[in-house]
Amino acid sequence: MLGMDAAGRLTKQRMTKIILVRHGHVEGIASERFRGRLDLLLTATGRRQAELTAKRIVSVWQPAAIYTSPMRRCIATGMAIGLPFGLEVQPDARMNDIDYGQWQGLTPEDARSSWPKDVETWYCAPHLANIPGGETVQAVLARVACALHEILSRHPIDTVVLVGHESVNRVILLHALDLPLSRYWHVTQDPCALSELDFINGAFTVRTVNETWHLNDL
Repeated sequence: MLGMDAAGRLTKQRMTKIILVRHGHVEGIASERFRGRLDLLLTATGRRQAELTAKRIVSVWQPAAIYTSPMRRCIATGMAIGLPFGLEVQPDARMNDIDYGQWQGLTPEDARSSWPKDVETWYCAPHLANIPGGETVQAVLARVACALHEILSRHPIDTVVLVGHESVNRVILLHALDLPLSRYWHVTQDPCALSELDFINGAFTVRTVNETWHLNDL
């Protein structure tokens, strides 16, 4: 990629393109449950979403690597994307879903019956929430940002696919946009949505967020 230096001369810029993908549909998205570290399989819908996402990516990009959460729903989505390119997925524990602690597997209504104030804080001020026995969004950001920047340093001029979770992808996008974690609920990440980010000379440009038109045939 070419850019201009301070003297107006053309220079070659280092750019990593990130295709950020949420995993495909699993049980517990609707009706909602706190899924977190539950190692759920893709549903039939989720597998089809992953196939359509692979078609979308292969039509535009040539990724050099695919990194995923260690959860099977992310690995399966990543494997579908990697198949046309002959790429194996590289799971990274730092990209795992948020740890919901004692809420894991519960519906929001179930959790409210025992922790009404904590659940209210989670939905109204997530940056202030302390999930009983679980993880804060600050902790999620710390580990995910560490993984993200390590991947960026490993691929300074490549396109890479990252397959994560709703929580993981939200904090990556907030980090890229330099927005506070209080904006957590203001970023939507649907199953198998794509977001396109460029990392150019140490700074992010977010090109698209939550792109889902490739799933219209479902």
